[in-house]
Amino acid sequence: MTARASFREKYEAAAAANDSLLCVGLDPDPSRLAPGADIDAWLREVVEATADLVCCYKPNAAFFEARGSVGMEALLQLIDGIPDEIPVLLDAKRGDVGHSAEFYARAVFEVLGADAVTVNSYLGGDAVEPFLVYEDRHAFVLCRTSNAGAGELQDRAVGGGRPLYLEVAARANEWNTRGNVGLVVGATYPEEARAIRELCPDLLFLMPGVGAQAGELEAAVHAALDARAGGIIVNASRSVLYPAGGGAAASRAEAQRLRDALREAVRTAGHAGRAD
Repeated sequence: MTARASFREKYEAAAAANDSLLCVGLDPDPSRLAPGADIDAWLREVVEATADLVCCYKPNAAFFEARGSVGMEALLQLIDGIPDEIPVLLDAKRGDVGHSAEFYARAVFEVLGADAVTVNSYLGGDAVEPFLVYEDRHAFVLCRTSNAGAGELQDRAVGGGRPLYLEVAARANEWNTRGNVGLVVGATYPEEARAIRELCPDLLFLMPGVGAQAGELEAAVHAALDARAGGIIVNASRSVLYPAGGGAAASRAEAQRLRDALREAVRTAGHAGRAD
């Protein structure tokens, strides 16, 4: 039996094959489509139109869970239909006491078949550990999120006076004994991303906030790239799923625009010698 590729291996292979650090978020909001539109067919069209432009897909569990059993079946079918060579990162933000977390991990990895998941570390390391025992999968710990209210808690000074998000980053480094911990670091906060990268040189960063949330793409890339000019997964959801004009061709055009902008940002970061 062929060994399963790890999330990181799949990410690095897809990033190289497609020359892309772009992740497309799959957040199916029926209100954004015409009445009666087949939203699951639309997601399949978007995947088909963008599969050669991305390094990852990120379905958001909430949009499927809200549709009940039909939505969960649709999520299963969506994940199953994504090309095997492209990793799937389920945005579910799971976090619970250890025994419950074991079942959340089983649902995400064994039932749904995702390659990675976002997790909330507020309960501590024992809430994250059940996800990490799946050594070929990845758990992305919420660290410095992209939303406007992130600083209410994440900027609070903790031991030694450093902000909570840096304490979370430091703990994530400690938990990374199997090489399968990543961090969620919003593209909307490039200076914070730079500080986190200095503290966590080897972790993968999931960077939401490009597109609808207007993250500063070039600044975020320059701040967060690792020493090998990679290590980031830059997510865009609404701008690709619901582009001006609509249709799969428009989604592809937006994905290509972002892929190329990310590629240019990496080039200029390399030209600058990463001294910025």
